[in-house]
Amino acid sequence: MKHGAIAILPLAAGAAVYGLAFGLLAAQVGFPWWGVALMSSFVHAGSSQIVAVEQFAGTSAVAGAALAGAALNLRYIGIAASLSEVLDGLSLRMKLIAIHITGDENWALTMAERAKNSEIGAGFLIGSGIVMISVWTASTTLGAVAGSILPNLEQFGLSFAFTAAFIAMARGLWRGHANLVPWVVSFAITIGAATLGAPKAYAIVAGAVCGLAVSQIVRSRGKAAS
Repeated sequence: MKHGAIAILPLAAGAAVYGLAFGLLAAQVGFPWWGVALMSSFVHAGSSQIVAVEQFAGTSAVAGAALAGAALNLRYIGIAASLSEVLDGLSLRMKLIAIHITGDENWALTMAERAKNSEIGAGFLIGSGIVMISVWTASTTLGAVAGSILPNLEQFGLSFAFTAAFIAMARGLWRGHANLVPWVVSFAITIGAATLGAPKAYAIVAGAVCGLAVSQIVRSRGKAAS
């Protein structure tokens, strides 16, 4: 666990920056600091939290906000499946805890380290996950507390923070050229649906589903070719 906790520190520092930005803007659109803290500790998925809060700010529709966030979290089905060997031998309770504290950063780091050393396993994943969820919850809560005290941040030119934070997290999800076609399809469907008047939450869901479908087709063709 200690190895994973130390190895993840550079990535945790980066997450703290956009976690602070997320907390600031969440407070500005009406989320209480304790609500941000609960969301970060129980949801623990930065991209979906940003989309959910932005959707809520625009429409105040809780169902739509939850749906938009859930659509972005569909990728965790694949992430959890990829951890079957890593978590083998753990109790069900520990598996659930490990999956909950797994995010994009510590999952990617664990799999990269495991590719170099097969001894890397659940301890590394859990240690790095504990650090990530702690840093994310603390930074978003701190941002929310500051955001509830500060005046409207738009006058300081900080209204871009949602977009900047989302771009930063999206960059972290990029895994190479294999992502290009699914991402382009997802973006195109989302923008097209929103342009045609669909609610943003449903446009995001449509884009996510189409992107996942195309990703599966690309992977299937790749396996067939090999």
